[in-house]
Amino acid sequence: MKNKCLALIFGKNSIRVRMFWSFLLSLIIAMYASSFVVNYLLSDLLNTSRFPNMSNVLSSVFSIVSFVGSSIFCFSFLTRRFLHDLLTLADGLAFIANGNLHYRVPLSRKDELGKVAENINAMAEKLERQLEKERQTEKSKMDLITGVSHDLRTPLASIIGYVELLKNKGYQNEQEHERFVDNTYKKSIQLKKLIDDLFEYTRLTSSEVKLETSRVDARELLTQILAEFHPFAREHGITVETYLTHETLPIPMDPEKIRRAIDNLLMNALKFSVKPGVVRVSLKKRFPIVAVTIENEGVPITKEQEEQLFERFYKADHSRTVPTVQSGSGLGLSIAKNIAERHGGTLSLVHSSGHYAFTLELPA
Repeated sequence: MKNKCLALIFGKNSIRVRMFWSFLLSLIIAMYASSFVVNYLLSDLLNTSRFPNMSNVLSSVFSIVSFVGSSIFCFSFLTRRFLHDLLTLADGLAFIANGNLHYRVPLSRKDELGKVAENINAMAEKLERQLEKERQTEKSKMDLITGVSHDLRTPLASIIGYVELLKNKGYQNEQEHERFVDNTYKKSIQLKKLIDDLFEYTRLTSSEVKLETSRVDARELLTQILAEFHPFAREHGITVETYLTHETLPIPMDPEKIRRAIDNLLMNALKFSVKPGVVRVSLKKRFPIVAVTIENEGVPITKEQEEQLFERFYKADHSRTVPTVQSGSGLGLSIAKNIAERHGGTLSLVHSSGHYAFTLELPA
């Protein structure tokens, strides 16, 4: 308490108080200095003057000059650190204004000037993050163009190739004809899914999209999704284990969007599960949220790869995927995360030694 009072009195945290004390002290010192100069240093000279009236004038002049000079000198001396720090602040602003956003003003004061320095450093840090974000956005745009071009070109080239073979009757028998038609159809479906994913991601990242929400039983919706997923999983050697709560869980949601998010998570688990393997799906109510967790065992990934899983167009190594499952657009997890956030929820991953647990949390 005593230290706080002293700091307040002597202006440790206030420039105005310190300036007041510096000004007052300068006046006091200047008064004594002018008195000393006139009464001691110049007294003999003034007393021996032949003009008494002139002596009084000279005394006044010397007193004023010594007072003003002493006060200026003392005030400058007492405020020299403040001026030095002010120049440091100005130099720091010049560095930052010239584009050196890594620079930080080296001031450790606790007064208003220190707060200004903190704000300047915070501003530089924010600008640096914003610039980095813009770089990432620009890079993402280029990745978007590259990813879309590559992902659309591959199935499109296959479709064109099969259509040319069919057009030129480049098949040997009816069975080969049917195979060409079937492959063309599958590639067309894959192309449509890529375009749908891109369109859905664009809509979700737009601020104009609105959810068509209603109260839907989360348990019933998840049961329907799993009923459609079971045959597809068995076809690829995956067993689906379910752990669903027995109570109904009506929560506000856009059912089509949530269905899309869960479908994406299930397909991700299917692609990256060891074969044969198990995908575990659980539904729990943890007030105030409802949590859907999808777990699978796969090949471990690095921390850097784990942090990129939710990035758009990020694709894992093809050697880790199930060979018979078509490669996706790289937007599935990003779309699911956007859907969760649009509902005021979250999508998170816990990974440990190849065990993956994606949890979709929605407010109940």
